[in-house]
Amino acid sequence: MCALVLFTLAMIGSVAAADAATDHVISVSGSGTVTGTPDRVTISFSVETENSDVKIAQASNSLAMNNVVDALAAAGVPRDQMKTTDYSITPVYQEDKGVFTSNVKTYQVTNTLRVTLKDTNQTGQIIDTAVSAGANKVNSVEFMLSDAQAQALRNQALAKAVSNARTDADTVASALNVTITGTNTVDISQGYTPTVYNRYDNLALASASGKVAESTPIQSGDITVSAQVSITYNFR
Repeated sequence: MCALVLFTLAMIGSVAAADAATDHVISVSGSGTVTGTPDRVTISFSVETENSDVKIAQASNSLAMNNVVDALAAAGVPRDQMKTTDYSITPVYQEDKGVFTSNVKTYQVTNTLRVTLKDTNQTGQIIDTAVSAGANKVNSVEFMLSDAQAQALRNQALAKAVSNARTDADTVASALNVTITGTNTVDISQGYTPTVYNRYDNLALASASGKVAESTPIQSGDITVSAQVSITYNFR
């Protein structure tokens, strides 16, 4: 008899624990967005040279790229903010009646340099400086946020997302005539997309022809940082 009583009490305790573990919850999602002005920009330049003699193509390329680096340094770009990201030598084959043969016509040498600027207002000036010094390709211009600014904007976006989620939860709770007693779970996601401009080809044509071109106009625009949260609230 005692064993039966103890077993019954144990079962009642188990059911009570199960009920406590399955609290009533309201699940909501919230999103928040904020905009900020980019405070970093990376520019990808290339110097391309071509010659039937690969050594001449390399030498010409080296001379031009050294001129670009020196010109950028003279314009105030620290050398540790300039980085080579690609170097290639590509054979260009002769074409005979629309069909490429196995005979090499020329060699194309490409050297790509990535420059990072902390002052986005210098973007157009730095492009013009590089092109005037010998860069004949501007592959991309990418406006970004520094780590500090990205974190600050992320915090603002998250605060908005949580506030919006709580507003929805309060509305639901009021409609159900229940009271929110606490937070159960929270999931967070967030991100931002840099502003990228690609393929500024042939910017060197004016410099190559000896003409003085107007300063290249580059506008960074704003970057949107977004955050999303999924929250479950307990209620009674």
